[in-house]
Amino acid sequence: MRKKPASELVAILSDLIALPSPYPPGTSVEICAYAAKRLKKAGYKVEVAARTKGVDNVVAQLKAKAKGPVVAFNAHVDTVGVGERANWSSDPFKALVKGGLVYGLGAGNCKGSMAVQIWLAEEIARRGGPARGELVFTFVADEENLGPEGMSFLRDSGRVRPDALILGAQTENNLIVAERGVMWARITTRGKAAHAGNPSAGDNAILRMMRLVGALQAHYDKVLPKRVAGAMKSTVNIGMFHGGHNTNVVPSACTVEIDRRLLPGEKVKDTFKELKRVVDGVGEPRKLYAVEFLTGTNGFFAPENGAAVAAFEAAVKARTGRRVKFLNATGVSDGRYYADDGIEIINFGPGSGAQGHAANESVPIAEMVEAAAIQLDVVQRLTGTVR
Repeated sequence: MRKKPASELVAILSDLIALPSPYPPGTSVEICAYAAKRLKKAGYKVEVAARTKGVDNVVAQLKAKAKGPVVAFNAHVDTVGVGERANWSSDPFKALVKGGLVYGLGAGNCKGSMAVQIWLAEEIARRGGPARGELVFTFVADEENLGPEGMSFLRDSGRVRPDALILGAQTENNLIVAERGVMWARITTRGKAAHAGNPSAGDNAILRMMRLVGALQAHYDKVLPKRVAGAMKSTVNIGMFHGGHNTNVVPSACTVEIDRRLLPGEKVKDTFKELKRVVDGVGEPRKLYAVEFLTGTNGFFAPENGAAVAAFEAAVKARTGRRVKFLNATGVSDGRYYADDGIEIINFGPGSGAQGHAANESVPIAEMVEAAAIQLDVVQRLTGTVR
């Protein structure tokens, strides 16, 4: 006799928590092998793909004979590190089931969603697979490291090119269909070292940087308050500031790294040009500073009348009786790598975002069961899977 969905979900999540996958610096080999074995047994065509040794990703496909949409599900297998072990009241690599919750490292972010998606993949196969189109389940590494070896690799290599991409996320089974873009840049200034007792003999790179950053802040203070779209705001943060090597020496070098979050209508390349234009306008000698683009992806906005979004709205209503909420995303997901592909990108899953990256993180079992039922209904609406 089969276990009830709640028991199956808790068992899968317990297995996942017991497979350590902090990255960096760990690997995703063992946890991906677990997912690959289960989905291959269920009848999926499974590939374990890696651009870098030790950074495995799983792509599992199940096709129907009839044409239809390609619907991809995604969850990342990696977690942050344990952090201070004393802050954990239980073993972070052993699931603790208590009070309707499952505790453990990654329980919320993102192994809870991964467990739901593994169950979903197996349940769909048990019911005969999609009647039309194709289902793809992806479990990827490297999300906590911005994803260049994970979802970005799968997209760039052509392995996953869906019409709708559903990413596991801690949304308490609501939807995130819009996400800001992100652009990271580095500014480096140079100067001339001298004894601190005679600073005029040197050229202070930190002071040069302060002039550049001050001009940037003044610019952004003026323009960013006007860049608002609903609950989303265009923002800037000076995330790192490094300079000098001794208190009694005039610093000869300084570096800052900047995080810009962009509205879906803003573009990464234009945002970098804007930053560089402001810095160049300060008037510092060009040979004594450099502005470098580090990384960036555009934001996205899935239309709320799209087929996948509509399927979620209907499924949530049918399964829970409530209207789905559309949430505002603070961070960025692996969906950003598909931002320019013209597809529907949806973040959905059990758990609260407040639990992610925290000691003693947990996910509600009831929300996992609900997430599984909702997504099974969504697949039925999009691909005609047998109920």
